[in-house]
This record gives sequence, structure tokens and C-alpha cells, in this order.
Amino acid sequence: MGVKKQRKDSFFNLHFTATISISLALLSVGFAAYLVLLTRMAGVITRENFAISVLVSDSITNNQQQRFQQYLSKVEFVKDVEYISKDQGLQEFVDTFGEDPMDFLEYNPIQASYEIKLKSEYTHSDSISWIIDKLSVFQGVTNITYQQDLLQNITKNLYKFSTMLILVALVFLFISIILIYNTIRISVYAKRFIINTMRLVGARPWFICKPFIKRHIINGVVASVLSLIMLLGILKYLDAQLGETLNLFEVQLLLPVVLLMLLLSIVITFLSALLGVNKYLRMGADNLYYI
Repeated sequence: MGVKKQRKDSFFNLHFTATISISLALLSVGFAAYLVLLTRMAGVITRENFAISVLVSDSITNNQQQRFQQYLSKVEFVKDVEYISKDQGLQEFVDTFGEDPMDFLEYNPIQASYEIKLKSEYTHSDSISWIIDKLSVFQGVTNITYQQDLLQNITKNLYKFSTMLILVALVFLFISIILIYNTIRISVYAKRFIINTMRLVGARPWFICKPFIKRHIINGVVASVLSLIMLLGILKYLDAQLGETLNLFEVQLLLPVVLLMLLLSIVITFLSALLGVNKYLRMGADNLYYI
């Protein structure tokens, strides 16, 4: 009875350790993947807050202005439009610089304008040049400006940061695959003599592999649930620290990560268990004592 209890405890500890190891590996991959998606979402938000300013003439007619506004309301590249009148523009100038140009010019030099926020896929230099050509043909439009240096810096920095995160995620994925494979291989190693006995009595390879695969897939699914709980705990902590800066629990962020972690847990444990068992199926009985 003591021997049976010892074996049972050893079996439980082995699978418990394997499950924890797999969950930590999946957590590193899931968190890295989440950061990649978060960076992409933050990039979209940043790009969609980028605006171009369209100045209109003081002599623009109501018909010309209505035609321009109707075009902006229907065109595919516009996300949001804000009209800033001459008086609003003057007030913003006074608030920004602390001086009123009307005190020495005796007239309002600020032109009315449209602040146009573009959809993220149109916030590239070539797309903006095409948009400027489209808008410039309207009567009453005098000038179109945007912060080109700011746009280039945003694009360059987002590309560098996204590339770095993708590389980190790939490194974590590679390390996790190796860790999970070695964890499962150790678990299968403990049962190598049972595998050999089943082979000697004529059991088919798939019949021998099936219980190991089933067991480790269950361990992998449990590990993915544990890693997801840990990930949500980390995000909850970060959300409390960041406040309302970003919504870290967006569905489009969490759902792909959940599916990725679940898929990886199933695929990697399946292949690792299959390869681990097949290794000992091909090995002679005498060699099992020397590994």
C-alpha cells in the first residue's frame, strides 16, 4: 500500500509540475502576443488622432462650403471632421500664445478651417499626398497643411517597436516549444518501461500513444486556463496603474490571445507526446536502461 501511494503521489507531482511549467511557458507567449496586438491598436488610435488642416477662404460661398462638407461626410478616407470658424480659431490662438492679433491688426487674420482626422490606413505619406490632391480642387480651399515630420516619426517608431515585439514573441514561442517538449518528454520518460511492455505484448503504436496524448492535451488545456488567469491578473494590475489611458480588456485584444494560447497548448502537447512516445517505441528494450 505504501508503494502504491508513493507511486500515485509521484504521478500526481509529475503531472502537476508539467502543468505549471506549460502554463508559465504559455503565459510568456500569450503576454508577448498581447503586447504585439496592443501596440497595433495603440498605433491605430494614434494614427486616427492625426489630423490635416484644410484652410478655407473668407470669401467661400455657402454652396461651396456645403458641397465640400457633403464630400467629406461621404468620402472613404475621413474618420472625423471638425469645423473651426474664424472666431474659434482666434480664441484658440489667444489661448495658445496669450496674445490677441486683433489688438494691433484690427481685424481677425485667422482663417476658418476643417480639422480632418483620417482612417489609420490612409495616414501614410503617399496616401496623404493623394488626399491633398483630392481636396485641393474644391473652390474656397486655400491651403492644406499637416505635420509631416510628426507623421514620419510616428510611423518609424511604431514600425521599430512592433518589429521588436514580434521578434520577442517569436523568441518566447521558440523557448516555450522547447520547454513544453522537454517537460512532456520527461513525463513520458518515466513511463518508458510501460511503453516497452505494451509494445512487447502486441499493442499497436496508436493504442500506446493515445492515453499519453490524451493526458497531456488535458494538461495543456488546464495549463492554458491557468496561464489565462495569470494573464488577466497581470492586465488587471496594469489597468489599475494606467487608469483610463487604455482599455486593456478589449475583445479584439483578448480573444486572439485566448485562441492562440488554447491552440498552442493543444498542438504542442499533442506533437510532444506523440514524438516522445514514438522515441521509446523505436528503442530496443536493452537501451531503455542506458538513457
